Amino acid sequence: MAKDYHEVYLFGQVLGTHSFLLRDGFLQPDEYSEIAQQYFLPGGETGTAATVLASLGVTVRMDGTWIGTEVAPMLKEFYADKTVDLSSLTFTEDPGVMDYVVIAGLVRSPMGRFQTLFSTGDRWWNIPREEDIACAKAAAIDPYFREESVLAAEQCRKHSIPYVTIDSRHDSFLHRNAAVNVISHECTDQEYAGMTPEEVVGLMQQETDGLTILTQGGGDILYARRGEPVRRCKPFPVEVRSTLGAGDTFKAGCVYGLLHGMDDEDLVCYAAACSGVAISRFPLPLNPPKPEEVQALLQKR
Repeated sequence: MAKDYHEVYLFGQVLGTHSFLLRDGFLQPDEYSEIAQQYFLPGGETGTAATVLASLGVTVRMDGTWIGTEVAPMLKEFYADKTVDLSSLTFTEDPGVMDYVVIAGLVRSPMGRFQTLFSTGDRWWNIPREEDIACAKAAAIDPYFREESVLAAEQCRKHSIPYVTIDSRHDSFLHRNAAVNVISHECTDQEYAGMTPEEVVGLMQQETDGLTILTQGGGDILYARRGEPVRRCKPFPVEVRSTLGAGDTFKAGCVYGLLHGMDDEDLVCYAAACSGVAISRFPLPLNPPKPEEVQALLQKR
């Protein structure tokens, strides 16, 4: 793809994910578990979203995590035939950021060294470049990279680029200026313990003109804007093979809806359908949702 052209700019976590799908249920103490399938593929909130958006026919430039020697060959090979531009990424001489995920149907457990990495205070991600953001039509920003995440949001605001963020608090710059903020139940459990989902959405919708969406796994998706009643969307019933990447795929669906000017209801339904397709297969990076699959699921509603 031409270096100066991309529809979507993504900033955030890009890493290598080692995934292990177990054959007979989740790990139990002192019991043997058989690995049915295992893979080493692109992951992270931004890496997964890039894969999904490319499958949906979108051109993407992604930036964020520094890419090390163990991750780089896999990442470059994987995206070689996809509409994902890696030219803004920084490639380093250390092994790189990876995680390890054990999966059995609805249950998964991620492992990594992120607490150690963040606790050092060192930066192991890029500073977003204004020229990358200015020429995009839409963006998505992970909130985890401190002032660099805020800088990406500031540049989006400067150039009137609408962006999707995830799990950004109600009192944050990212939330207040986002076109869409997708809140997971993990975020509500950590940041808004003791509040009902409706109370969380009510608090967040007061702080932004954008759309607040709260996902609850298999429960109803809640969404609203300032001054509007909270609306609901039921997730699509599918046979679940793996929930790994479900939230990242939902984010990608929101970006796609934003890019194509969908109204709130259509955007939420489209993102839910993308996520529904994603959890019905494993591994997601090798089987991302295709436009016709998303439309087929939407038609079942």
